[in-house]
Amino acid sequence: MSHMSRTPLTNIRGYIEALQDGVADPSPIVLDSIHEEAMLLNRLVEDLQELALVEAGQLKLVCQAVAPDDLILRAVTSVQPAAVAKQIKIAADLPETLPPVYADRERIGQVLHNLLDNAITHTTAQGEVTVSARVSGPEIEIDVRDTGAGIAYQDLPNVFERFYRADRSRARDTGGFGLGLAIVKQLVEAHGGRVWVRSTVGVGSTFLFTLPIASSVETG
Repeated sequence: MSHMSRTPLTNIRGYIEALQDGVADPSPIVLDSIHEEAMLLNRLVEDLQELALVEAGQLKLVCQAVAPDDLILRAVTSVQPAAVAKQIKIAADLPETLPPVYADRERIGQVLHNLLDNAITHTTAQGEVTVSARVSGPEIEIDVRDTGAGIAYQDLPNVFERFYRADRSRARDTGGFGLGLAIVKQLVEAHGGRVWVRSTVGVGSTFLFTLPIASSVETG
């Protein structure tokens, strides 16, 4: 955390000292830069707090029967502007009917948003991101597939670890701290599900996770 927070803190301090010394004017550009660095720090603290709560088993989940297709379509809609801005095609490939899952709507929405945001970040223009879902025994299996750069084989076992980034040089460009996938893993497992990844360098990645079907939980 100290390593991740050092750069934005140094930048904020530099901007403020420049303003105090009269070297810089409080122009919109300077103020926007300070605000951006502050938001990076805020995101880091919020992500760490949430991760700590989940790992300690103190995050309260409000689980109920939820339509998975509704969760998926809402998440796809929320990231549509980011995909359009990068000229990436994003779509949902869903069967006509899916049974409801037993889940916290807000938290699984966050899982989907994190995975979609990750896919868009690592997919170049003219690429594609697709979300699909299917019944797999007593669970619904959901996957987020992209045509991005892919992940090297040696990095695959570590992608869900906190602060881990296969390409650390991109941290500042994407605004990420390597916590998004760690949060995904913890939230999915808190629902009794599983999460894993398949990837080929130069072809793309597929992140998959499962959620229990509501009827299997209620009868179990």
